[in-house]
Amino acid sequence: MLGAIGLDETHESAYRALVSVGAAEVPDLARRLTLGEYETERALRRLERHGLAAQSSARPGRWVAAPPGVALGALLTQQRHELEKAELAAALLAEEYRGAAGEPAVHDLVEVVIGAAAVSQRFLQLQLGASDEVCALVTGTPMVVSGADNDAEEQAAGRGVGYRVVVERSVLDQPGGITELSAALGRDEQVRVVDQVPTKLVIADRALAMVPLTSHTAEPAALVVHASGLLELLSGLFQSVWRDALPLRLGSRGVLEQEPDGPDGTDLEILSLLLAGLTDASVAKQLDLGLRTVQRRVKRLMELTGVATRLQLGWHAYERGWVARD
Repeated sequence: MLGAIGLDETHESAYRALVSVGAAEVPDLARRLTLGEYETERALRRLERHGLAAQSSARPGRWVAAPPGVALGALLTQQRHELEKAELAAALLAEEYRGAAGEPAVHDLVEVVIGAAAVSQRFLQLQLGASDEVCALVTGTPMVVSGADNDAEEQAAGRGVGYRVVVERSVLDQPGGITELSAALGRDEQVRVVDQVPTKLVIADRALAMVPLTSHTAEPAALVVHASGLLELLSGLFQSVWRDALPLRLGSRGVLEQEPDGPDGTDLEILSLLLAGLTDASVAKQLDLGLRTVQRRVKRLMELTGVATRLQLGWHAYERGWVARD
């Protein structure tokens, strides 16, 4: 929690323990922290440099905690000041860049990023730099994405960045595909499904886009597109695919009211995956159900809606609000 002001977990634990008792000697504090006395004293010395602890003048060898409201307040003020200076420096550099560039040349509107590490890093920056919305088209073929990129998605969603994602139907059949999409829905991301997307694509705040480059070499490459007519074209492509895609709903998410004899969460999962184009066998595999269980549940839903075909079931599911376009 206090990492932002330069304290790691050990130092934060030492300060919290010292605050809880007010004052303590090194051996007592070491027992509380289950650390050696040498490590405990090093932590106290670090706290002393931050103004969070001091040795008692009345009782040598005894350490006293500084009042959190005063000590931490000063550190936070200093940290804010450093951030303000960094923001000012970034603004000045951006202004200098714009002044030097004038009207951007055509070659300044696109960047070619080559190499798996470079592509992954640029994708990470794209998400961390977003402040409003990230739109993405996702294919079923592997892409250069690391665990850090997934963490960036969680961080961005956690600070209010909206996500609209369209995935190819084949993604649902991939190992862990349903799990990842469920996690995305759990972060209130909007996910839709189509048979096939035209290309992988990521757009951040309608100001920056990233698309893969086909290459005859084994090294991955991507094109980063800045504000331009090309970016508007890519944004239009995403909107077109988004309009034609089917919303994915897993479990009971989005259900406003459940009829007494209506579908439960598993029924809605089955319906959503069937409407996304999966076969009964694929649905059973993804939800860890037996094939007969899936077929029995579908038959019950058909009896519940009084229809004879699955096509009619899909229409009635839409009419009853079990699935929706929006």
